[in-house]
Amino acid sequence: MEILYITLLTTLASGIGTLTGFGTSTIMVPILLFFLPLPQTLLLVGVIHWFGDIWKMVLFKKGFRWKLVLTFGIAGIAATYVGANLVFSVSEKLLSQILGVFLVAYALFLFFKPTFKIPKSSITAISGGALSGFFAGLFGVGGAIRGVFLTAFDLQKTVYIATAGAIAFFIDTARIATYVLSNVTLERQFLWGFLLFIPASILGARAAKKIVDRVPQKKFRMVIGVFLFLVGLKFLLFPN
Repeated sequence: MEILYITLLTTLASGIGTLTGFGTSTIMVPILLFFLPLPQTLLLVGVIHWFGDIWKMVLFKKGFRWKLVLTFGIAGIAATYVGANLVFSVSEKLLSQILGVFLVAYALFLFFKPTFKIPKSSITAISGGALSGFFAGLFGVGGAIRGVFLTAFDLQKTVYIATAGAIAFFIDTARIATYVLSNVTLERQFLWGFLLFIPASILGARAAKKIVDRVPQKKFRMVIGVFLFLVGLKFLLFPN
């Protein structure tokens, strides 16, 4: 039954993650922690998230901004290695709450100042890549931070999702490799479960694409703001 539940969870999380550019890990990690230790949870969700990155790139392939991908990605790869190696030595609860405060404050500010933008610059991209990579490596959730910095560039919705997916692909590759090299393994039943998890992830991504096509560009940034607020509340009130 665990495999069936994870399959359904993957479909839901993949849909939300594709729609917003983040959220797959935010939904899956806290739930799977009820059943699995943290290292195994991070590896399992990391692999599912990695495939989700691929679906974003494939479904929105006309929207890449390669300069942003490389700027975010290079910084993110380095930072995710650091975060993944600190999994067992840093207070995850405290970091979650700090992240929650930041996301809630930013989302509220965005609602009251909808025209506000973080300056578009290489420093913004590098900072966003480094912070999102660090949090992704540390406890599997970095997409919300990446979303904050990507909204600074006020991208078209398809460009935003494709670019977010490509950046996450590099970061997830680095953190999965770090977990594996640290001897984190999954039980055989979960390895077989990927035969269901992977199709479920693309099913959720395809459903989300249909929704994205119907969301007006002017409202898309606010949709991201709403999800940032909800994710922030989750981290603030219910840290991992």
